Amino acid sequence: MEAKQIDRYFQERRSEHLEELETFLRIPSVSSLSEHKEDMQTAAEWLVKAFEKAGLENVKIDETGGHPLVYADWLHAEGKPTVLVYGHYDVQPVDPLHLWESPPFEPQIRDNKLYARGASDDKGQTFMHIKAAEALLQQNGELPVNMKFIIEGEEEIGSPSLPAYVEKNKEALEADIIVISDTGMQGPGRPAVCYGLRGLAGIQIDVKGPKGDLHSGLYGGAVQNPLHAIVEILESFRNKEGVIQVEGFYDDVLPVSDKERAEFASLEFDLDNEKRDLGITEDYGEQGYSFVERTWIRPTLELNGITGGFSGEGIKTVLPAEASSKITCRLVPNQDPDDIVAKLKAHVEAHKPAGVSVEITEFDKGKPFLTPFDHPAIQAAGRSYEKIYGVPTAFTRMGGSIPIVAAFDEILERPVVLMGFGLASENFHAPNEHFHLENFDKGLRVICDYLFEASSLK
Repeated sequence: MEAKQIDRYFQERRSEHLEELETFLRIPSVSSLSEHKEDMQTAAEWLVKAFEKAGLENVKIDETGGHPLVYADWLHAEGKPTVLVYGHYDVQPVDPLHLWESPPFEPQIRDNKLYARGASDDKGQTFMHIKAAEALLQQNGELPVNMKFIIEGEEEIGSPSLPAYVEKNKEALEADIIVISDTGMQGPGRPAVCYGLRGLAGIQIDVKGPKGDLHSGLYGGAVQNPLHAIVEILESFRNKEGVIQVEGFYDDVLPVSDKERAEFASLEFDLDNEKRDLGITEDYGEQGYSFVERTWIRPTLELNGITGGFSGEGIKTVLPAEASSKITCRLVPNQDPDDIVAKLKAHVEAHKPAGVSVEITEFDKGKPFLTPFDHPAIQAAGRSYEKIYGVPTAFTRMGGSIPIVAAFDEILERPVVLMGFGLASENFHAPNEHFHLENFDKGLRVICDYLFEASSLK
């Protein structure tokens, strides 16, 4: 199927495809709210019909411990690679509702942008893969590669059921390449392939002192104050340059090649513009690393919140009985979340002041992910973007975490290609989420081209 045929196919069916996508977006498939349980089932059933219409086979809904998952495949490209496409049909809650310019589940197109919850994250991007497969099947009667799809309904709540599902169905999900479109581009008209994500490890520290709040005049200076104690613990985690002081924290960090760092430097990141956008006057962090490198390839330890004592209007002369803080670490390849949590616990124990007890609760763990950026599957995606967008593709990492990506990498042991079409400005997870239809149009063509590129990979 030539590029001109693909263009004509999608041009002729653009209105039809957008109407289908809008129907999908009208389903309020909010995974975190029990009131939308039936809507989750409705969305899964909608996907079944979409796959069947596209010409995919073995379409089914698989029940999990939570919301259902939809599977489909087409496996007739003998001797060709198999591409596994992952996406999710669940969406974030819509609050605060009053900030939406149009109802979140009543899609509207304004200024060539499609506004609705899920338009960018991730219904719109998932839909594109279905339509790309449909286009090739309708025009050619076959696909250039074998394809498998799994579309889940729990990504927005951490994919609790998916790792066990993938492990259980490891043989059925066997593939040569895993493709996910749930990330962003470098900017408008600037495509990017993401090949690395940071992992995550989080803890809560609870410090307890006296059995109840005390009068600071009667007991201050004679009884350890849990707020002072937790501040002392927290202060011990990093030095003034942001270098983490936890023993062994950096031991397993995978070094980054000079070639990759040169690639990052070539991205023409505008630090001054970033500072203006963020409303800050200075950036901060480890010396010897750029802003991009600090957020992509270096591990972090950040305080996310601290509570304790009196914070109401006026003053209350109290020595609080307890204080707590939440901490998250972003991890880079070769760091293990369980190992890091163990090191955090040891650090807290070593720096705990006398006169208080400390309890640590673990939460939010996810392993980092990395596919070598010179991997053929990654480079092929870059070529497809460049053909359609007419500009060189950026090869990037992301500072955030998508735990299921690391699970795919670990369980299926295949390269994961993150080829997203969203933009950072599209308000995913916020009111007025939208998807630029320029990237919808071009993205369909990129995906089709990539399937042909992937057909020659070994």
